[in-house]
Amino acid sequence: MKYVFVTGGVVSSLGKGITAASLGRLLVDRGFKVNIQKLDPYLNVDPGTMNPGEHGEVFVTEDGLETDLDIGHYERFIGRELNRNCNYTSGKIYSNLIEKEREGKFLGATIQIVPHVTNEIKQAIKSLDDGKTDVAIVEVGGTVGDMEGMPFLEAIRQLTRELPEHDCCHIHVSLLPFLEAAGEVKTKPTQHSVKELSGLGLFPNIIVCRTVNGITLSKDVKKKIAMFCNLRGEDYIIHNKNCKSLYEVPGMLHEQNFDKIVLEVLNLKSEEINSSQWNKMLDKMHSLKGKVKIAIVGKYVKVPDAYISITESLKHAGFECGADVEVEIINAELVERDGAKKWLQDCDGVVVPGGFGTRGIEGKIETAKYCRENDIPYLGLCLGMQIAVIEFARNVCNIKDATSEEFDIKAKDPVIAEMAEQKRLTMKGGTMRLGAYDCELQPNSMTHKLYGKKNISERHRHKFEFNNNYKKIMQDNGLLISGINPQRDLVEIIENPNCKYFVASQFHPEFKSRPYDPCPLFIGLIKASLK
Repeated sequence: MKYVFVTGGVVSSLGKGITAASLGRLLVDRGFKVNIQKLDPYLNVDPGTMNPGEHGEVFVTEDGLETDLDIGHYERFIGRELNRNCNYTSGKIYSNLIEKEREGKFLGATIQIVPHVTNEIKQAIKSLDDGKTDVAIVEVGGTVGDMEGMPFLEAIRQLTRELPEHDCCHIHVSLLPFLEAAGEVKTKPTQHSVKELSGLGLFPNIIVCRTVNGITLSKDVKKKIAMFCNLRGEDYIIHNKNCKSLYEVPGMLHEQNFDKIVLEVLNLKSEEINSSQWNKMLDKMHSLKGKVKIAIVGKYVKVPDAYISITESLKHAGFECGADVEVEIINAELVERDGAKKWLQDCDGVVVPGGFGTRGIEGKIETAKYCRENDIPYLGLCLGMQIAVIEFARNVCNIKDATSEEFDIKAKDPVIAEMAEQKRLTMKGGTMRLGAYDCELQPNSMTHKLYGKKNISERHRHKFEFNNNYKKIMQDNGLLISGINPQRDLVEIIENPNCKYFVASQFHPEFKSRPYDPCPLFIGLIKASLK
C-alpha cells in the first residue's frame, strides 16, 4: 500500500480536506482502491461532544464512529464507506496509550512522546492497510508550526524513513497571499512554511497553492516556489483555484496533471482515467432549470458547516431533479419568537435536522405544525422526526402534555422516551444508538416507493426513541409508521398521508447521500417542493 500525506501551511481552512478528497476521486477514476484518514491534533477523543456551532457537523460512519466533517467529504467523493480507522485525534491516541500503560503493556518503561506516542500514531496510520487498499491518503489537521501537531509530523517522518523510497508522496497545501499595494502574489509565507516542514524532516514532493480573488499563478511564480522549496520543477506546483462548486475541484486539479504527478512520485502505473460517473453528475449540475428554496430550521446557525451533509444532500437531490436548490438556515429560536409564517412563508420545503438540548425546540415544533397545516413539504431528520411526533401528538391526538424525556425527565406523556433496552446500554457506558441499523419499510408507503425496496440500512446518532406505548393512538389518528427496525421493534420512519410530502426519519440519511447517487428521501422532498 502506498501513502499520500497532506499537510497545511500558513493558515488553516485552506481546503486540505477537499484537496485530499479530490485526489482520492481522481485515483478512484483511475482504477485504484483508495482509503482516506484524517488526523486531528485536538485533545478531544472524538468530535462527538464538541459543539457543532463551533466545530461543525459531527459525521457518523457505518460502524458508529463520530468523526470530523471532512470524513463526510471523503465518502461523498471516493464513494467508499469508511470505518473507525478513518479519524484519529490526539485525545484518542493518548487515551489508547494510557490504557495500555495502565494494563502494564509497557513493562514499567517511561512513556514518552518519542517513541511511544509516535508509535501509536504510526499504528493508527497503518490501520488503513486492510489488504484491499492501493493508496491511503492521510490528511493532518491544523497548520505546520502548531505545537499540538508536532507528534503527528514526527510520526510521519519516521514512517517515511521506514518505508521504501516510492511508497510515500508528501503534499503541502499553502496560501499565496496577494498584496494590493505591491500588486503581486507573495511566496515568502509558503517558503517559510516549507522551511519549517523541512526542519522537521519532511520534504514535500508537491505544493498545492491556494489564492484569493481569482488570482492566477504565472510561470515565474511557480518556478520561484519550486526553486526555493526544493521541488523538481514548476509542474509540481498545483494551483487549487476557487471553483463555483467543490465538485468541480477534481477536474480542475486533473487539468494540471495533479493525479498523474502523484502517481509518478509513487511509481505507480495507471489505466486511463474514466470519470464518466463524475462527469455525468457535473453535466446534471450544469443544466439545472428549476429552482426551489429549502429552509433548514435548526439551532446551530453560526457555522454553516454544522449542517454540511444536509446542504450537500439537498444539492445532490437537486442535481437529480434538475433544480437549483437555494438553502436558507433559519434559527429555530426566531421561529419560536416570531411564529413560523414570518420565516417560512417564502420557502418551498423545510428540513428540521438533528440536535441536542431544549434550546429552540418549541420553534421546531411550531415549524412542524406550520408545514403539516399548510401542506408544505417537510423532511425531519433524527430530532426532526421526534419533533414531528410531539407536534402530531399535541395537536392531532390532543395529548397536550406530549414531549420527550430529553426535555422533561418526569414528563406525563413522553411520546419520545429512552427505551428500556437503551437504558441498560446507557448503564454499561453506551449512551447512543450509533452507526448503521436495519429498517423494514411498509409496502406502498411514500418511503417504500422512494427507496424502491423493502429493506434498507441507514446511520443513527441518538439516544431517545419513539415510545411504542403511543403507537396505537398515533396510528388511529392518521400517522403512518412506514419504517421499523425489525430487531428491536423501534420506529424508524413516520409519514403523514394527508400531506403531499411529510416524511421524517429517526436515522440520518444525509450521511449516505452521494452527488452521483442522491438519498431517496431528499429526492422526494425536492420533487414535492418543485410542485
